[in-house]
Amino acid sequence: IALPHRTFIALKPREDTRVRVVSDVAPDQIAEADLDGLEAGGVDGWAAYPVGVAWALREAGFDSVQGFDAAFSSCVPLGSGLSSSAAMTCSTALALDDVYGLGYGASDAGRVTLINAAIKSENDMAGASTGGLDQNASMRCTFGHALRLDCRPELSPLENVSQQEFDLDKYGLELLVLDTRAPHQLNDGQYAQRRATCEKAAEILGVANLRVVADEIAKSDDPFQALKETLDKLADETMKKRVRHVVTEIARVNSFVRAFANGKIDEAGRLFNASHDSLAADYEVTVPELDIAVEVARANGAYGARMTGGGFGGCTVSLVKRDRVTEFEKFVGERYEKQTGYVPSFYVAEISDGITVEKLKGES
Repeated sequence: IALPHRTFIALKPREDTRVRVVSDVAPDQIAEADLDGLEAGGVDGWAAYPVGVAWALREAGFDSVQGFDAAFSSCVPLGSGLSSSAAMTCSTALALDDVYGLGYGASDAGRVTLINAAIKSENDMAGASTGGLDQNASMRCTFGHALRLDCRPELSPLENVSQQEFDLDKYGLELLVLDTRAPHQLNDGQYAQRRATCEKAAEILGVANLRVVADEIAKSDDPFQALKETLDKLADETMKKRVRHVVTEIARVNSFVRAFANGKIDEAGRLFNASHDSLAADYEVTVPELDIAVEVARANGAYGARMTGGGFGGCTVSLVKRDRVTEFEKFVGERYEKQTGYVPSFYVAEISDGITVEKLKGES
């Protein structure tokens, strides 16, 4: 889903290949780079994300993209697992598309081209080995819906997403985000290591990706036995755990979509819980603060709770009755702070539209 939190970018194109960017986090520090001759990993710090988008577009053949001056202001919590980097790269991509007249930002299918540039920026310029979920959510989510993303490579951009009605009002619910305040970082190699392990497992199993394995297991007469037989083909115990998480998480996504659509909130909550437990035990991307936040939320009335984002810090999300939100925040906040020493912050997840463009009138 897309949250109402926004990253704002004011961008002006240049006639050369220079890029100058500044953020409200450090308004007195302007970062500069040159797209001419720039290579992957050639920009350090946060500027790698917006500069990398322009670089990725040029690498994709959009030679009309030149330099730019840009200022960023964001209310997306930084380092919280709420996709602040995707908000920055996607807003940059959409702004560059607009000012250089690329023509991809106006349609859902066209935005996929911009999404690919945002992903390449994060992976190759910033060194954060992310997938495409955050970027697709930023670009393609719509009000009142959750985006179901199908990552099979054979699907077209119009086939790989579906808008699932996500009407919390209907069931008197809120999706409550808890920011653990634990440090969060994905470019330190841990996420990339897990991705590489899954890719190696797919190679050993003789498939293009683990989605193929998940689909085969789901279609089998005995999915539990089929999963066991699949894992028995892998010698490495860590690899087995990573594959088990991916396969079972794919099944949980499909089950959650069905459960929520049919108003089975207890089941949806159990799936939240199972997802976090798998992320903790098999994918091993939680930290103590995330586990404590989830445990406290479950003990204080949440239907279910899980970490969100890439892990290693950041936020949790909980399904909570709307009339219990104030009480929930008080009890969970107090108990979490007592156990961790961190004072958490809470956000009610309002299901919002993704990125939009506004033309500002002013002096040239």
